[in-house]
Amino acid sequence: MPIAVNGPVSLYYEVFGEASNPALVLINGLGSQCINYESAWCQRFAAAGFFVIRFDNRDVGLSTHLDPGADRSVAGPPEALYSLADMADDVVAVLDALGIEQAHVVGLSMGGMIAQQLAIDHADRVATLTSIMSTTGEPGVGQASPEALATLTAPSPRNRDEAIARHWQGLRTWGSPDHLDEERAAGRAGAAFDRAFDPAGQTRQFLAVAASPSRADGLRLVQVPTLVLHGDCDTLINPSGGRRTAELIAGARFVLIEGMGHDYPPAYWDQWVTLIATHALAARPKG
Repeated sequence: MPIAVNGPVSLYYEVFGEASNPALVLINGLGSQCINYESAWCQRFAAAGFFVIRFDNRDVGLSTHLDPGADRSVAGPPEALYSLADMADDVVAVLDALGIEQAHVVGLSMGGMIAQQLAIDHADRVATLTSIMSTTGEPGVGQASPEALATLTAPSPRNRDEAIARHWQGLRTWGSPDHLDEERAAGRAGAAFDRAFDPAGQTRQFLAVAASPSRADGLRLVQVPTLVLHGDCDTLINPSGGRRTAELIAGARFVLIEGMGHDYPPAYWDQWVTLIATHALAARPKG
């Protein structure tokens, strides 16, 4: 099983495409396992000329699930065992395990926050940045609607049926309204449950986001070529979070995708692949 190591944390990863191609690393959102970036979708990027890497963040999937009694690595609420900066270091560990000096970095939701932090802390490892349906950590932007926040913070599901129901409830609250597919959603949620079910791990990730400071000052210094994508129907992270990200990063391009919520159904795959591949391949590799 392919594993990268960052101190006490082991990180499971998978790859698609030719290792000689430019690396494209995909960072997941809150509670989301690497299989959220579906294999068929990863293969599209591989066909576009990338060496694609997907991995499980700490506390989900086949990566290390942390002992809540462990020492904290960041100042903040007592429950916060780590920060987004620690999770950005995890990405570096994955790149190191594969011998990759620099990668095109794509982050979705919390993954966008991690990707932003990576560009702040490890700019030399980032060829391009794509931040999707994410925000800056500032309190005035990217806020969830009351309904979305209530769904996100409701008591954790206790079994497979409840996990599937919760996933579907979330999509009905913040997903792309014209592309809701209950059967597909149930299949994805069931596969995630069967692979690794740990709602406490998602809670620890949530606390890491809350414990991490605003990235605004750091983003003003980012010089990495940046693309910011956001759906205009996103109620979990308001599009103002994406707009603000693009405002802070010099030269960033902001694309608002009509009809898209806080998900990426197949109807948007071609558009995403085209936007991200064009952005990444247009950047000259750093020497």
